[in-house]
Amino acid sequence: MKNIQLLFLAFIIYVPSKAQQTPAPKQTEAITIEGATAHLGNGEVIESSLIMFEEGKLTFVGDSKMKIARKGKLIDATGKHIYPGFIAPAKTLGLVEINSVRATNDQDEIGELIPHVRSLIAYNAESKVVESMRPNGVLLGQIAPTGGRISGTSSIVQFDAWNWEDAALKVDDGVHLNWPRSFRQGRWWMGEERGYKPNKDYAEDVETVVTFIKNASAYGKGSPKEVNPAFAAMHGVLNGSQKMYVYADGEKEIIDAVNTLKANGIKEVVLVGGYEAHKITDFLKKNEIPVLVQFTHNLPVFDDDDYDLPYKLPKLLVDAGLLVALQNTEASNFQTRNLPFYAGQVGQQGLDKEKALQLITGNSAKILGIDDSYGTLEVGKSATLFISEGDALDMRTNQLTHAFIDGRNISLETHQTELWKRYMGKYEGE
Repeated sequence: MKNIQLLFLAFIIYVPSKAQQTPAPKQTEAITIEGATAHLGNGEVIESSLIMFEEGKLTFVGDSKMKIARKGKLIDATGKHIYPGFIAPAKTLGLVEINSVRATNDQDEIGELIPHVRSLIAYNAESKVVESMRPNGVLLGQIAPTGGRISGTSSIVQFDAWNWEDAALKVDDGVHLNWPRSFRQGRWWMGEERGYKPNKDYAEDVETVVTFIKNASAYGKGSPKEVNPAFAAMHGVLNGSQKMYVYADGEKEIIDAVNTLKANGIKEVVLVGGYEAHKITDFLKKNEIPVLVQFTHNLPVFDDDDYDLPYKLPKLLVDAGLLVALQNTEASNFQTRNLPFYAGQVGQQGLDKEKALQLITGNSAKILGIDDSYGTLEVGKSATLFISEGDALDMRTNQLTHAFIDGRNISLETHQTELWKRYMGKYEGE
């Protein structure tokens, strides 16, 4: 019994020391940041800026030469850079901590057509993975489920919170649909030939989606005696209050997805992926389809693709007049912290640097429907921003000194920074 008591005591002493930092309190004092180069997130730059905010809202954004009274605490950021908080769309951050530990993995629920599964209530605000986003300026994200045909419903959160209720910025913003593939690769491990072959079940798979949408539409128009959670969860995408995020890459799949969804009453469609979207930009522009581009750091899929197609795809779509942002799924959620460097790499493909910045700020906010408060530095919007020693799109100079979410001065310490300091101390002492 005594050993059990000692073990329990050790546990309660150990846990707090490893928990996430306490979320920052609400802003109580006005803050003025002066002298930095401000990148507004809408393509504009103010070389020597004056930024002021109170009670979590930006009250002044302009040139430091303006003769206006400075308020509250003054931060001299001369020689540094200010950016709106970066936004990571369609991620499973906070839903999975360790992929190989099932108890920490809530990104994929059982079922194929489950729009009623809400990712938000499974979101872990104390995730060490989420915490590691902040030192690179990634302060907001859309938390989305994966798996199945219709994976569930996403929500948008900020990355400094006690729990999912505190984190939520926009609840149940959209439903996520994995469109069927018209071709599939041979499963060599099952004795099939390698290479691509037509998916003989494609038409049937599409019909399954169409039938579900039609049934959900009929359900919403009637007065059912029993609640069908899956059909009820489609109400928002059918009346236009929620968006349908459809994951598709091939030219045929994209066209089929957009035409099918529009024909069945889905008003707001966002394409996620779009590997071959550059081939049908006129079609996407006509249908007003924004694109969240995946896999910018990757090899081309097909032998006859340009070797640098994944790198330059965002620029091709932007040049065609589409609304584009970076989603950039990687093998691990940890890679989301590299989002600014993906944008920086796109800037090296010929896209104007400030337009590249928009791919993770203003454009992302527009696509997610939070641009009334986030994504750009404008008076009246949320004071969600950070100060960097240098260019935040370059990993060599992305070194944050301050970060604010809704005006709250948040911690930039993480489990990783603690380890870095620990081992730097070890080697500096040798």
